Amino acid sequence: MPEVPPTFTARLRDILQLRFTPTFASLPAHTLSGISPANPFRRLVKILGYAAARLLGNILQPIRNPDKLHGAVWLYVVSQNNYESLQFVRKALPNAVFIAGQSKQIGRYNSVVNRISLRRKLLYYWQFPIVLGGLLRTEGRLAWRFFDLIFNAVGYYEVYCRALRHYRPQAVVFANDHNDDTRALLLACRREGVPTAYIQHASVSTSFPPLGFNLSLLEGQDALDKYRQCGPVHGEVQLVGMPKADEFLSSKNQTPAVQRVGVACNLLDETEALTAAVQHLTTNFPDFTFTFRAHPSDTRDFRFLQAQHPLLLFSNARQESVFEFLTKQDALVAADTSTHLEATLLNVVSVYYRFNTHANTDDYYGYVAHNLIERANTLPELAALLAKYKLHKPADIYRRATYYNATLGTADEGHSRERAVRLLNEWLQNVA
Repeated sequence: MPEVPPTFTARLRDILQLRFTPTFASLPAHTLSGISPANPFRRLVKILGYAAARLLGNILQPIRNPDKLHGAVWLYVVSQNNYESLQFVRKALPNAVFIAGQSKQIGRYNSVVNRISLRRKLLYYWQFPIVLGGLLRTEGRLAWRFFDLIFNAVGYYEVYCRALRHYRPQAVVFANDHNDDTRALLLACRREGVPTAYIQHASVSTSFPPLGFNLSLLEGQDALDKYRQCGPVHGEVQLVGMPKADEFLSSKNQTPAVQRVGVACNLLDETEALTAAVQHLTTNFPDFTFTFRAHPSDTRDFRFLQAQHPLLLFSNARQESVFEFLTKQDALVAADTSTHLEATLLNVVSVYYRFNTHANTDDYYGYVAHNLIERANTLPELAALLAKYKLHKPADIYRRATYYNATLGTADEGHSRERAVRLLNEWLQNVA
């Protein structure tokens, strides 16, 4: 495994690796402002608000964990999607427990996730001027642009090291490898000698940090090829398919023609482009049933679409899983989202159409380049593709996904969970 960086600045650079990539720095302004305000004064206000509401709130907030954390296998999650992707591990391993940072929002699972106290994080903010100065020298203007994110990340590593020494978990299993708190816990595990495993929960990008877990369970060759582009691949790697898709692979869409179309959006997509696309599609296909689904982290209010299009259906991503949504569709229209892969696995026609003009995320996951899905560059092209599939939808679209899902078409198809649990158990026996 890579060594833990020896200095405050080097550790924070590792923890914030994704924040200093060209892809992140050039995100659309409306997306980036929700993460880090463009105005320096607003970034300062954000820091003060974070310190008052989050850090001081942690001191006052009691922690009553429902599970025993000492010696357990920790399943570390940073989102609702993470939780759902690791549920099968929790059910299979009797000593596995869900863990998150003290105030981390895990959607509908907030109340059932165990928490690591972050009260002591306040003790380490004296490091901030030192770290900021060091990163200004190495990263230049990006360090100043994201000084609020640097501030937020300070203290995670030290607090997590202390928690690991106190609870001594058997191992920590991750479903995310690039968030700042996740990276901090990974470095803390290396420092304290706690074994780590990673179970891929969504498509990966070549902008991600190098793979650095003791065991990595990836979905398919695509993920491994991309991680090899990120840097040296450390630890044992196994390809297990997509565990979260298991229960749905036996009910692939077999309708011979498209009648139901899902429109999925993410945080990068522009409201105006989404509005225009929905208008164009509903006008050109009045006999289709359209369902709109926003990303679970998207805080925009899309109710205006329902007012404009009373027959438009909505899928609530906080209540309905992506596979439950896709089982009700014959086709999907979306931009840069791993929902394309999940749709293809269920034999749902998926079309790549960009709802934004951000050049650095064009075909972000490489789905078009690897012929997983078709691309429409204009609304007329999009309508033409849907018109084609309105006449006939192939019954073997799912076969395009074999590069992404290692078990597709094998005896293990639909049994990725069993394969992942078996490999995880064997690994835990060796590291115990």
